[in-house]
Amino acid sequence: MKETVYIETSVISYLVAKPSRDLVVAARQQITREWWDRCLRKFDVYVSPYVIGEISLGNPEYADLRMKSISGFPELQITPMVETLADKYFKTLNIPDKAKLDCFHLAISAVHGIDYLISWNCKHIVNARVKRVLESVDFDLDIRSPMVCTPEELLEDRT
Repeated sequence: MKETVYIETSVISYLVAKPSRDLVVAARQQITREWWDRCLRKFDVYVSPYVIGEISLGNPEYADLRMKSISGFPELQITPMVETLADKYFKTLNIPDKAKLDCFHLAISAVHGIDYLISWNCKHIVNARVKRVLESVDFDLDIRSPMVCTPEELLEDRT
């Protein structure tokens, strides 16, 4: 049985975006493409209605590319537990309202028992403080936290 991975919106955006002149962004785009090409098949990959909603916004040409990149990936279902847990994360993390959706990405992957959540959102998702809060909240609720990481952390054998 393969391990599972939830792909958050930022990864999909980096995958299909036109090459950036910003060195950090360009590096993340390259790492994302490498991970997609070399590692994706090693996992059972999931997205969610939250991801679908976000990637369908913006420039229609790029929205179409984002949607095509995830075609065939199963969609995790939103449940009352997902909504409850996301609200708990939001209150505990004390992040801005505009970032509340990030809590739903975290919650849906936890509720569905996903092994890894990959993201490039290092402010509200792949963040040491966020990870510590998630582990604490999930432990109290007897939920196994996904390993929250960037694609680079799941990129094997870079030689």
